[in-house]
Amino acid sequence: MSPHTTSSPQLLDVPSTDRTHWLELPAHRSSVSVARRSMSARLTAWRLPGEVCADAVLLVSELVTNAVRHTLSTRVLCGIGLVTDGCLRLEVHDHGRPGHGLPRREPCAGDEGGRGLLLVEGLADAWGVDRSRLTGGNAVWANLTV
Repeated sequence: MSPHTTSSPQLLDVPSTDRTHWLELPAHRSSVSVARRSMSARLTAWRLPGEVCADAVLLVSELVTNAVRHTLSTRVLCGIGLVTDGCLRLEVHDHGRPGHGLPRREPCAGDEGGRGLLLVEGLADAWGVDRSRLTGGNAVWANLTV
């Protein structure tokens, strides 16, 4: 369950603003559902396939949950973008210390949580963590094929 670091373009590098959607939220549990609804509405408006929308919303939910639960951030920045016609990129930026805030152990069978990044790894074509140019903290990202 190790993330991959890459020099992939950040969402801000997407040339057209109608191909990106950003949302800044307080780092509260209630923000997870706000992020899900907002991203779902945008993905639907872009007329992406239903399975891609469902996977993307689940990924955003897991990444925002991690930022809220595992960092000392007061706000999180959540973004999606159509990097190319065939690639959807999701990013969640926090204000935590770079490299901190990602769960470091495999969950045990009886654990009620701790499987979010396993879901990310299973659903995403690629994912990783970079230092955020926007917050100075972590930028956890995932790519999906459209």
